[in-house]
Amino acid sequence: MIMNRQKFLKASTLLAASAFLFQGTHGLAETKKIRVAVIGVNGMGWSNLMAILKNKNVICTALCDVDENVLNQRVAELDKRNIKVQSYIDYRDLLKDKNVDAVIIATPDHWHCLMMVDAVKAGKHVYIEKPIGNSVKECEVMVTAAQKHNAIVQVGQWQRSQQHFEDAMKFLHGGSLGKVRMVKVWAYLGWKKDVPILPDTAIPSGVHYDRWLGPAPKRPFNRNRFHFNFRWFWDYAGGLMTDWGVHMLDFALIGMNVSDPRSIMAAGGKFAYPDDVEETPDTLTTLYEFDGFNVQWEHAIGIDQGPYNKGHGVAFIGNNGTLVLNRQGWEVLPEGNRMEAVPLQKAKDDGLERHMNNFVEAIFTQNRTILKAPIEAGAHIAILSQMGNIAYRTGKKLYWNKEKQQFSDKEANRYLAAAYHNGYTYPKI
Repeated sequence: MIMNRQKFLKASTLLAASAFLFQGTHGLAETKKIRVAVIGVNGMGWSNLMAILKNKNVICTALCDVDENVLNQRVAELDKRNIKVQSYIDYRDLLKDKNVDAVIIATPDHWHCLMMVDAVKAGKHVYIEKPIGNSVKECEVMVTAAQKHNAIVQVGQWQRSQQHFEDAMKFLHGGSLGKVRMVKVWAYLGWKKDVPILPDTAIPSGVHYDRWLGPAPKRPFNRNRFHFNFRWFWDYAGGLMTDWGVHMLDFALIGMNVSDPRSIMAAGGKFAYPDDVEETPDTLTTLYEFDGFNVQWEHAIGIDQGPYNKGHGVAFIGNNGTLVLNRQGWEVLPEGNRMEAVPLQKAKDDGLERHMNNFVEAIFTQNRTILKAPIEAGAHIAILSQMGNIAYRTGKKLYWNKEKQQFSDKEANRYLAAAYHNGYTYPKI
């Protein structure tokens, strides 16, 4: 049974009103430093590690990756910095390591749920990449596990730690824009090219492919589905709708102080590269209906010039003016003379580093209520993004039942839980 999302959102509010009692690992009092390990070190996992190591209260003690070629390269890079680490192929072995207090999980999305749940059961704190899960059910299982095991879990939505995002929300909530009737949210990726069709091959030396597949369907090895490109296949992820949607749609909800939409529609397809190997749409428009306003998501691969001449962002369109916000800064474009313009307020900090410092502080103070992106928030926006994909895949206008936490459409509800394969099952909490 899918947990009622309103309940775990309410639970997160209650947590914010009381101090969190640490019941995880016990090495911090001895080391005075947080001992961090990374699971998945090829891309964002490595960037996350470099960011968190800038905090003087953190050391790295272990790395894990199912591609030994990547793993050995990263171990060697740390060795050059006089950082000695234990290396693992199987993440379950890493979780047994008593020299690890917290783990950074940066694997393909289809592994997030199992790894995070196992990590909190092992008494570790977790920094998990977005989107936290690859289905609605996974997100809700992960929230339940984190709360049950009293773990500090930060989600990699690092814009929540940037000052200019906070400043933009403060201005918006001041009401100067007047009634906001539309919110546009987008991600245009001009640098993203097509992924040509390649034949299946033998598994490369050093790659533990069965462990990479995990709960995903068994398939022959193909380089086009491996490493970075996993994002474009339904078996492992949700394309740009979940990859970038969780970042920008998050601020649409924060800005409008809303949670569940009434209905969702989506249309798109492979319009840029119709003959390449990707499964997820390279062009998509999704419409979320709320009371009194709509939120529109759109993405386009192969094009840089998005709305307001920005490659990504969120625009709050009010009667008096429009606030446009992205990673570079925010500005207000007035509607005639109804309000004063606000020139571009540029970003002045490193969001990822601030996000990691927030995670570290939460662990040291034993207080999860200070987290900028707690597991509940990550689950909430990942679920909203999944709704967009489900609307696209069914081709229907879907209506969401807040009380039952499901759609009114049976076909759509079949997408709420990802199927597990190869002997893997949903974790028991």
